[in-house]
Amino acid sequence: MVRYFYVLVFLVFNVTRLQAQDTELQSIKALGQKHPDSALILLRKLYTKAQEKGDKTTEGLCMQQMGIICYNQGHYSQAMDFYQHADKVFAEANLPALSAANLGDMGILYYYNKQLAQSRASYNKGLSIYRQQNDLKGQAQMLGNIGHLYEKQHKYDSAFYYQNQALVKYQQANFKQGAAKIYENLGSIYEDLAKYDSAYVSFSRSLQLYQEQHNEVGSIEVINNLGDILRKTGKYKESLVQTHRALALACQMGNVYQLASCTKDLGKTYELMGQMDSAYHYSEMSRRYSLDVYSLDGAKQTTFLQVLYDINKKSDEIVRLNNIRKVNRITGVAVAIVVVLLIILSIVVFSRQRLKLRDQQALARQKAAEHEVVQLELKNQQLEEEGLKQQLDIKSRELSNHTLNLIKNNQFLEQMRSTLQAMVKDDRRDQKKQMQQLIAEINENFNHEQHWREFTVAFEQVHQQFFDSLRAFSQELTSADMRLIALIKMNLDSADIATLLGISTDSLRVSRYRLRKKLNIPQGDNLSAFIQTL
Repeated sequence: MVRYFYVLVFLVFNVTRLQAQDTELQSIKALGQKHPDSALILLRKLYTKAQEKGDKTTEGLCMQQMGIICYNQGHYSQAMDFYQHADKVFAEANLPALSAANLGDMGILYYYNKQLAQSRASYNKGLSIYRQQNDLKGQAQMLGNIGHLYEKQHKYDSAFYYQNQALVKYQQANFKQGAAKIYENLGSIYEDLAKYDSAYVSFSRSLQLYQEQHNEVGSIEVINNLGDILRKTGKYKESLVQTHRALALACQMGNVYQLASCTKDLGKTYELMGQMDSAYHYSEMSRRYSLDVYSLDGAKQTTFLQVLYDINKKSDEIVRLNNIRKVNRITGVAVAIVVVLLIILSIVVFSRQRLKLRDQQALARQKAAEHEVVQLELKNQQLEEEGLKQQLDIKSRELSNHTLNLIKNNQFLEQMRSTLQAMVKDDRRDQKKQMQQLIAEINENFNHEQHWREFTVAFEQVHQQFFDSLRAFSQELTSADMRLIALIKMNLDSADIATLLGISTDSLRVSRYRLRKKLNIPQGDNLSAFIQTL
């Protein structure tokens, strides 16, 4: 029970810590919009703490947020360095969702650097990760970014396709903030195509969703877009109403960027209406707001560049000190290794000199013993070869004797059969039945199986594995075929083979023909030569 209590305390502590870190990052992110230099300093400190604690999640998020701040300040090269560092950290820590979000930021940066192929590759990779995670909001964000990419390339069909896909995903996720942005993007595409009615409908829907979510910055931008649509369609009074409405919201927020944009649009509308005094008034206001923006941006850029320079300088100094520490550590280890190696080398040289003579003597004895073993093995091998030759000669003689005995036996039986057949033709009826019985007994003994078995055993001992090699050419061979092949292998002439098999030479010719077909021997090839090669 106590164990579970401590586990619960540990989990609560870690969840609380992560929530605190997330809150700190959110506050720094909000600070970065107005004071990027201060936010960058805080992020660097938080990043250093995360490195010391081994907190990869916070480390990567800090790098990503520093990249976003640098991107917003126009320092694209430095922003890309931060993004790539964050991507590496997220990959090592196996944090796919954070990696996908970072890829989306990298894609936007590639787009503004006019590296469209790299931008699309980043979006595709992030989209793939979100699909694996079944993250609808993430998928919608990437699809919207891809649609925006096509819009800027004037490929409006593809832009509509991806923006509508993004809208469906946001609606499935019930994320109104994202849906509002997609409606705004659709309105921008319709405006580029001069389809002002459709643009007005999309902007109106976007404004409705932004207002439901109390997004004042998004509302100002969309209201200003509605004013632009009305001005482009000649509805100047309605346009003035919308633009003044956006101007009032910008004044409440103190958003100088939106104030400059709204007053500029008011100047254009009054100029189209022929009210030059008002046009000049708002154009002059826009110019002053723009100067304020530039002055503010200049001051922020100066401070930001100084902070960025200090951070880079500190980072370089840390890297330099770490390198020096590594070099010193490596040098110390190397010196220690060299000393140890020298000691070992001295011991080895001393021992080697002492053992060298002993090794030489042992080697000489070993060589002498090996020579004796080799000589003995050679003698044994010669004896085995001689014994095998003697056994082969004996088996060959036995095979020849079996063959000769079979031939003599069959010749004798042939003569007896011929004589008895002549006697059978005689009309003496008292001897005819007895002679027929003798002829039947002779026929039964013509191919006595015992003789053939002895012959086969002797043949296989002389010609080992011959029949196995033969069966590789045909599986249809009978025992009679095997006997015929064995007799051909012994180079017997046709007359002796016919006598041994107890058949005529004509029958032997037919048997040889059938054997050629079973062995698939081409026409013109010699059967005996083929069998001798096996």
